[in-house]
Amino acid sequence: MTLTASAPPAPPKQAAPPRPGTARRAWRKFSPYAYIAPFFTLFAAFGLFPLIYTAFVSLYRVELQTPGDMQWRGLDNYTALLQDDYFWLALRNTFTIGVLSTVPQLVMALGLAHLLNYKLRGRTFLRTAMLLPYATSVAAATLVFAQLFGHDFGLVNYVFGLVGIGPIDWQTGTFASQVAVSTIVIWRWTGYNALIYLAGMQSIPAELYEAAEVDGASRWRQFFHVTLPGLRPTIVFTVVVSTIGATQLFGEPLLFEGSISGGISHQYQTLGLYMYEQGWGFFHLGRAAAVAWVMFLLIVVLVGVNALIARRRSRKEAVR
Repeated sequence: MTLTASAPPAPPKQAAPPRPGTARRAWRKFSPYAYIAPFFTLFAAFGLFPLIYTAFVSLYRVELQTPGDMQWRGLDNYTALLQDDYFWLALRNTFTIGVLSTVPQLVMALGLAHLLNYKLRGRTFLRTAMLLPYATSVAAATLVFAQLFGHDFGLVNYVFGLVGIGPIDWQTGTFASQVAVSTIVIWRWTGYNALIYLAGMQSIPAELYEAAEVDGASRWRQFFHVTLPGLRPTIVFTVVVSTIGATQLFGEPLLFEGSISGGISHQYQTLGLYMYEQGWGFFHLGRAAAVAWVMFLLIVVLVGVNALIARRRSRKEAVR
């Protein structure tokens, strides 16, 4: 008699999961766009539309008193800018003040971040204190520095007098006034950039410093061969942001002496002040819109040049 094993019972068939409805499938497909829609809506309303409308206004003659009366001018507003000596003076002042404020600012920020990267007592307090100038309003900081750079009773000239240097006219002299305005910018933004550099330094692997120390590299060699290469993307970012800020500089030169002309001889009038003077001083909104678009194109060119230089350097290092 032969015994045969019975076949195991077949597992029960599981019911297929119900397919989501049409509404649910549509929501899964379009929900990512719904989440980012508020940002793009606000950007279109407060960023893209003003940009396009400013370009539209720059092609017309529009006066502040009668904004509804628009006369077609084409590129005449841009032609008038190129023929205006004060426009070129404002462009040169913007470049000079930008260099005087950006280069020392970033160098000082890099040095402060390097010091704060070590284990110092009160590091938290120092990091917080470095943000205080950035938290101070532009008006308050500029008014205080205007008093410090006063000709007769300013603290800066008083200190210079103690070492035998005569009083400097910080509000009338061309280079002196530009240095004074640049000092305000340096004071406000150095701590902010230092904290950005500090965050970048802390993201560099500690193993790189340990390997450099084993190889006998000093602190300076570690800084130039480990810290700076690791901070290259952060440095490019701060350079781009500082360049944009220098091109749009407005509050500091406006409040330094309280004049939209940027001094008696326009010696520190920036493009931002020149645009304000055209629109709200001379009531030429069309020409002010043209200045705004020239500033926008200038920022695009400067950012593109910075990106091109950074890309070429990275390619050279990759080849090496």
